[in-house]
Amino acid sequence: MANVYGLIFDVDGVIADTEAVNARASIKVFEDLFGIKGVNRQDFEAGLGRGAEEYVKAAARVHGRELTEEQIKKATQLRQEYFLEILSEEPLPPFPGVLELIAKAMQGEDFRVAIATSSTLEKSRAVLESAKIPFQKMVYITGNNVKNKKPHPELFLLAAERMGIAPANCVVIEDAPNGVQAAKAAGAKCIAVTNSTTAAKLSEADLVYDSLEQINIHTVIELIQTK
Repeated sequence: MANVYGLIFDVDGVIADTEAVNARASIKVFEDLFGIKGVNRQDFEAGLGRGAEEYVKAAARVHGRELTEEQIKKATQLRQEYFLEILSEEPLPPFPGVLELIAKAMQGEDFRVAIATSSTLEKSRAVLESAKIPFQKMVYITGNNVKNKKPHPELFLLAAERMGIAPANCVVIEDAPNGVQAAKAAGAKCIAVTNSTTAAKLSEADLVYDSLEQINIHTVIELIQTK
């Protein structure tokens, strides 16, 4: 029987440039909810890929604040509202190469494709719909489906399980150090793209590229077959 391979995509920063919108929405939350001005995109970097709560906590710590559970809950709810408002007014196109790579994998009998994101179902679905990703035909795992967020491997282990493929036969596409760590901890191979941070910070990935336009299905297969 021929090998079956799995290709798992993160959403934020991989499918589309959501990190810019995440930051805009979050900066507005810090100003409106906590009266904290001067927050910038870099302040959230420690929370990239780890879910909304860790994202908010990261910037709060940069600005010398430890938020209560109630404050974090309010902040993440408001952040999602602001994010969805921005997306409704400014639809996000997919990053170059994303649709082509997904389409090629879905055409092959030896491939299964999944979405696996720490983001919520509502928020990630809005991004996937905006970018015109055929997620209804894919395994789709969100932060709502798991207890442990990245860098814990649960998200990617569940995606591999739902595809019916061993993690060792999967490649995860990531853009954040926490996601790379989660993919490697799951026993999968990882290709990182420098959409959200530098190549140096993604060095734990098996391969690092500036764009998904630079890779194809053969890149994925060769990486999996390299033991």
